[in-house]
Amino acid sequence: MGSSIRMEPAAAGCGAVLHGVDLADLDDATWEVVHRAFLDHGVVFFRDQNLGPDDHVALARRFGPIVVNKFFPESDVNPEIAEVRKEPAQQTNIGGGWHTDHSYDEIPAKGSILVARALPSRGGDTLFANMYAAYDALSDGLKKTLCTLRAVHSNDHLYGEDGIYHKTDLAGMLQGKDLVGEAVHPVVIRHPETGRPALYVNPGHTRGFEGWTVEESLPLLQFLYAHASSDAFTCRFQWSPGSVAIWDNRSTWHMAMNDYQGERRLLHRITIDGVALEAA
Repeated sequence: MGSSIRMEPAAAGCGAVLHGVDLADLDDATWEVVHRAFLDHGVVFFRDQNLGPDDHVALARRFGPIVVNKFFPESDVNPEIAEVRKEPAQQTNIGGGWHTDHSYDEIPAKGSILVARALPSRGGDTLFANMYAAYDALSDGLKKTLCTLRAVHSNDHLYGEDGIYHKTDLAGMLQGKDLVGEAVHPVVIRHPETGRPALYVNPGHTRGFEGWTVEESLPLLQFLYAHASSDAFTCRFQWSPGSVAIWDNRSTWHMAMNDYQGERRLLHRITIDGVALEAA
């Protein structure tokens, strides 16, 4: 690691903050540090960046192909950038519960890059959870059971015609309600790049275990959700002008706090395409 780059934990069990990095001007050596931290820690945070829309796109392409979100509004600056926006009059925010981006797709997202554009005077933090650490802390017996299971992930209950978001004040902003679908993934995946096992269910999109009823699935899922969202595996990021977060959707969850009613919050997000996930 170059002498000008400093890395510190965001919390004991989740995430890292990198200092001394200019994301708009990455040489190959610095890119390797950023990418390694992304893989090792699941989510990496940066402060005081000057990342314009073109820089945002160029950074995302270093991670992989960009996949355009089917539901979020496109930004005015680039169709590959989605807006995560909440206006002062709105009560509901996007992503206000624990979830993993695009787990409802057959080929889930590799990662996401979120850039602060307009922030409330306070509030609007984003929480993250480490699914490597959550899996590692389970008993050997439960690990063995989970490694035999697959789970159904869906977005219909959120973005569909009768979905939750279309019954809120976000309805006019979102699109793609006819593009909903579902996918089945292993409950414990072997990370495609690190080879590490990670828990791959999430409260936002997982509907149940394959071959189980919803009622049968719920007790075990609720246990896993409570376990994975405990303080031991989570961190909280407070946004400020120039802040950037890059996270690995295969090994983390995230949740946007909705505690800034009456104020505007706008962040730009790019989602990076991934590969099919295999069981650990």
